[in-house]
Amino acid sequence: MRLQEYSANATPVAAANNLRSEPAAAACEWLSLELLAHGSERVGGMVVRSAQVRKVLKTISRLSPYKAIVLIHGESGTGKELVARALHTLGSAPGGPFVTFNCSNLVESLAESQLFGHVRGAFTDAREDSLGYFRSANGGTLFLDEIGELPLRLQPKLLRAVETHEIQPVGSSRCYSVDIRLVAATNRDLRAMVKAGQFRDDLFYRLNAAAILVPPLRERRDAIPAFIAHFIEHFNRLFGKDVKLVSRAALDALCSNQWLGNVRELGHAIESAVLMTETDRIDVDDLPFSHEVATPEAVGVPTDTMLPNGTLDLVDGGANATAKDWPYSLDAVIREASKLALIRALQATEGNCHRAAELLGVSRYTVYRMLNRFGLAEGRTYRTFRKPTARRA
Repeated sequence: MRLQEYSANATPVAAANNLRSEPAAAACEWLSLELLAHGSERVGGMVVRSAQVRKVLKTISRLSPYKAIVLIHGESGTGKELVARALHTLGSAPGGPFVTFNCSNLVESLAESQLFGHVRGAFTDAREDSLGYFRSANGGTLFLDEIGELPLRLQPKLLRAVETHEIQPVGSSRCYSVDIRLVAATNRDLRAMVKAGQFRDDLFYRLNAAAILVPPLRERRDAIPAFIAHFIEHFNRLFGKDVKLVSRAALDALCSNQWLGNVRELGHAIESAVLMTETDRIDVDDLPFSHEVATPEAVGVPTDTMLPNGTLDLVDGGANATAKDWPYSLDAVIREASKLALIRALQATEGNCHRAAELLGVSRYTVYRMLNRFGLAEGRTYRTFRKPTARRA
């Protein structure tokens, strides 16, 4: 199988190991950036490698000539802003402004002014006129990220601006026409928010007329090698480094990771690796999570050493093991020990993640990441880890 024939459904390690079939890579354990990027292309700032993203690109090419409203769905870190920029650069007015605003940064008391502007004296400290984001994007594209965070009271005004192409600054009796392409993005389930009364149904249907779904990185693992090459080239330029090669072990680790933070998290990992390496190559020891990514499946642990709950049998399973059939890797053992330590810390603190982090000597963010990695976060509350108490008679 050639590199360009990666299967999106292949297992992470199998996908990485497909590189072994490449003639140029068969004789060595170090892979060049050219080999990693083989079969990919750069379009509108996007790294296009997987079939899913090619489908997204096809949708972008169909929508970009028109100033239709587009709603981009996708998990955090999947590259929704890059999709919005591609819609802009491939559209009819690529020379116009591209204005980005994250709705989670709206100041409740100033939200309307931030979007639609204000006139001098409209409120305290309004010492001069302000255009607002809509008028600043006139002639170009306004990208409203995290649209699900938009305050409910402001949603009717956004709907009116979208439908009439007019905005009225705070404190003004005059309306201004705006010629913009509006692109919104969300990582939340807006349909569920509509049912819960947290998002207006009329605004949702207006925004969702043309929708693009950006798949998470775990569903396009075949693109990970191309992303690795892209990020190494970027951080080489940024930091003045000259990293040229990646070890197969590092590639296996990167392809095996869950990437809950998607492409953004992968980019941070490569940034750290580029900074940490003292040579022109990245090995597994340069990765910020090299001791955490391995799973029993990834390291080839025999299934007969697994307990019914999916953990390693670290007691009886290895009691009679010999060097010939030794079933464990150090990474897998460390993973199990880390999981057990996390559970014990949460039990000791009755589910308090902040106190558990202090006991473990890690950050609270690390505890959250471990909860997700070990599958302990889904459907659980702090009560899950509370110690049982005796009922009063």
